[in-house]
Amino acid sequence: MFTKVLVANRGEIAVRVIRACRDLGIISVAVYSEADKESLHAQIADEAYCIGPAQPQESYLNINNIIETALGCGAQAIHPGYGFLSENSEFVRACVENGLAFIGPSEQSMRLLGDKVQARALAKEAGVPLAEGSDGVVCSLEEASEWAQKIGYPVMLKASAGGGGKGIRVAERPEQLEEAYQSASGEAIANFGDGRLYIEKYIAQPRHIEVQILADQAGNTVHLYDRECSIQRRHQKLIEEAPSAFLSDGQRQKMCACAVALAQRAGYTSAGTVEFLVDDQQNFYFCEMNTRIQVEHGISEEITGLDLVAWQLRIAAGEQLDFVQKDVPM
Repeated sequence: MFTKVLVANRGEIAVRVIRACRDLGIISVAVYSEADKESLHAQIADEAYCIGPAQPQESYLNINNIIETALGCGAQAIHPGYGFLSENSEFVRACVENGLAFIGPSEQSMRLLGDKVQARALAKEAGVPLAEGSDGVVCSLEEASEWAQKIGYPVMLKASAGGGGKGIRVAERPEQLEEAYQSASGEAIANFGDGRLYIEKYIAQPRHIEVQILADQAGNTVHLYDRECSIQRRHQKLIEEAPSAFLSDGQRQKMCACAVALAQRAGYTSAGTVEFLVDDQQNFYFCEMNTRIQVEHGISEEITGLDLVAWQLRIAAGEQLDFVQKDVPM
């Protein structure tokens, strides 16, 4: 097990990781911007270091400052929390190149699953259901129009990069496609620096259900059942419930098995979440995978009794899961 871990985040998730470190007897190191000197995470950690001004680009998103701080204080690993650098594969590479363990998936897995077009292709290989859509990126409005005609309206244009509900537009009719294409691409460029889009069939008023998985470096992968996050505003989740009251036991088993299959196909390690859209007939379709601990992980911990953050730390240190799927309660 690690003796010292740096937490490259702030706020609630930094506090959560620090508390998990304390429970495991690990020395915790907080980093903070000049504006966060008095923040709770900086106060309760065993050590705390300033990494730059208030602007995130100069502090919490400054890879060099975080790596230098970790090396300078003798940390062996970095936990990224969620947001900021948590799904940045360049940060994973920087950690590994400097002899630091990244508490999360590998750079390769993060790259594969972080690109939604590649993630769809991987899901298809793993036998996970997909909504009908383009085989890859649509490179022009003309190509998008061809796919929309093939799939049938309404269709959804989605950014290949990023997440958080950004770069998503719906075209219900052909005359709406151009505006949707330009708007989605522009928002994707502004938020992710990548305007690539793909297109898929729009599922009206779907349930949004996600499956929590946990995988160790030996290839052991389990799920911690599902969470329903259908109550949203602007594609942002407001309320999550675990488990979903909508799913039948049979559909829950199928969905959870698909989440595990995708994670194994990607060679995934650590905690992650596979998201699905579900229609009113309980047909489910792969949406995306979040390659990090999620804000909502706590409700999966409540229904299973498992400490996901502690297991992230243990897995990154090389420990194997000491339980199998049938041992996970709900």
